[in-house]
Amino acid sequence: MSGPRHPSGLPYRPGVGIMLLNDDGKVFTGQRLDSKLEAWQMPQGGIDPGEEPVATAFRELAEETGITQAEIIAESNDWLYYDLPDDMIGAIWKGRYCGQRQKWFAMRFLGQDADVDIATKHPEFRSWRWSTLAELETMIVPFKRELYCAVIAEFGHLAR
Repeated sequence: MSGPRHPSGLPYRPGVGIMLLNDDGKVFTGQRLDSKLEAWQMPQGGIDPGEEPVATAFRELAEETGITQAEIIAESNDWLYYDLPDDMIGAIWKGRYCGQRQKWFAMRFLGQDADVDIATKHPEFRSWRWSTLAELETMIVPFKRELYCAVIAEFGHLAR
């Protein structure tokens, strides 16, 4: 797959992201366990070898949130990219990647808040909440902000 090249020469890790919307048009956000920052994000994760992005999206949603009751309502037209800050390259993913290229999915949450369980087998979040689109832009770590703005531009109309 062609795409942006990073000065480090490292590839981008293939992954997915999920904008999960509830009936009030708010977005599921989780506060990361592994960050010293006030790092909130939407569910996301890496694509396993041989796995299709759609399957990854449902798997990651369940693994990170316990949610299995959701339906896809849109898919991003293109792959979206983010670069890790220079001081993080080499510190995560065993130094194999410079960032991620992600296929994004908008999903409608079909369950109840009681169905959310972030105390999963391999927990990623310490807390979760439903956030507005305006809040989402201010909650994300700076190096993912441009990507999140692109996701909001593409899927934001679905939250209304």
